[in-house]
Amino acid sequence: MEDPYKVLGVTREASADDIRTAYRKLAKQHHPDLNPGDKASEERFKTISAAYELLSDPDKRGRYDRGEIDASGAERPPERPFYRGFAEGQEGGKYHRGGDADDLNDIFASFFRQGRGGGGGAAGGPEFRLRGEDRLYVLPVDFTDAVAGAMRRLTLPDGKNLDVTIPPGTEDGQVLRLRGQGGPGLNDGPPGDALIEVHVAPHPFFRREGDDIHIEVPVTLAEAVLGGRITVPTPSGPVAMTVPKQSDSGTRLRLRGKCVPAHRGRPAGDQYVTLRIVLGENAADRELVEFLERWAPGHAFDPRRSMLQS
Repeated sequence: MEDPYKVLGVTREASADDIRTAYRKLAKQHHPDLNPGDKASEERFKTISAAYELLSDPDKRGRYDRGEIDASGAERPPERPFYRGFAEGQEGGKYHRGGDADDLNDIFASFFRQGRGGGGGAAGGPEFRLRGEDRLYVLPVDFTDAVAGAMRRLTLPDGKNLDVTIPPGTEDGQVLRLRGQGGPGLNDGPPGDALIEVHVAPHPFFRREGDDIHIEVPVTLAEAVLGGRITVPTPSGPVAMTVPKQSDSGTRLRLRGKCVPAHRGRPAGDQYVTLRIVLGENAADRELVEFLERWAPGHAFDPRRSMLQS
């Protein structure tokens, strides 16, 4: 994977604010909703989100800078081998974790003696079997993939690939278990599991609360006063919604079932849309200015009155 600093176009001395600003600029430029059908932008957006997810976390950023994890968040192999071989047994040697080979041979020999009744290793006795270790990996996923569910491929440090099913409604930090995909067992013992910690990339527009999503949508003065149909983004694609007449900034509307799909007996989440009036270029329109100069004196209204009352 690319160096996250290069992905965001910042130096290693960049502050948290510098990183956040760079991410927001790039995320808006490459967001799939703004580049429909553009696969290159979609992939670039995922790369940008993964880079931000790593560098926005002080602990992960420090570990990356020290070379303890790679750009995907996976542990880097230490300089000495993570697994070291030990003497072949009857069924052929597996691997064990760390430690001095002679010391571990003594430990395993003790286990074998206990398994054979402690009688000096009589032939044909039962063998000691050990379950393999669980291995933890980190998988960055896009915000909308975590909401709707997806299949993602995780490449391990040894080059092996794991296809990971991201269930609908997956939350940041949630750990998925892939049984039998961890370390090998000893003497035909069962393998351990792969534990996949999901890191959900932040979204430039959406904010998630449980199974619901919140988004702030700009509307024109005319749309707010006169009402009408507008198009808003949702995790599953743009949809049309009605703005009621005489809507204020801060008006909150609901799109039912437009968030996390129904899953595990839970109903689908909703999307809440908060309106924000934006004047844009209309603020300088001469006709609008002249109209307000005539209209305002006879329609006095103080929207801050309640704030100033003691």
